[in-house]
Amino acid sequence: MTHRPCHVLFLCTHNAARSILAEALLNHLGQGRFRAFSAGSSPRPQQQPHPLALAVLREAGIATDGLRSKHWDEFAAPGAPAMDLIITVCDDAAGEVCPVWPGHPATAHWGFADPSAGDAPDEVKYQAFRTTLQRIRQRIEELVSLPVETLTPAALQEAARALARS
Repeated sequence: MTHRPCHVLFLCTHNAARSILAEALLNHLGQGRFRAFSAGSSPRPQQQPHPLALAVLREAGIATDGLRSKHWDEFAAPGAPAMDLIITVCDDAAGEVCPVWPGHPATAHWGFADPSAGDAPDEVKYQAFRTTLQRIRQRIEELVSLPVETLTPAALQEAARALARS
């Protein structure tokens, strides 16, 4: 890998909850060694990050400035930042046909249940968002402990996939 931060793209169908949580959390915990992005295969028109995702991030002391829902084509286009690792965080996105990513980055799937699913009251969903953030944090803390500067793409992929089993 180069001396620039390790670029990680988190994918989820609508890019409103899990991928947004992961992006913000990795940027917060990555200490400049990582730069995280997120996108979705089909963000809804005018969709923004889920308000409860933003609320639990703020509650955890994690910056939410600049977070927005975006289509994954942004990251497959010429001039997009080159990714080192792409992680799907929902089962739907993992099963979709993804774009061909420039540079053939490492890939992994970390499945998390959708905290915004269903018609539960907001208090219940808020707790689901907290739990999801906690689970994502566990994996990201392990990711940031890896010596990414010295890992080959194949070793990075193996390590990221192993984290899905932790």
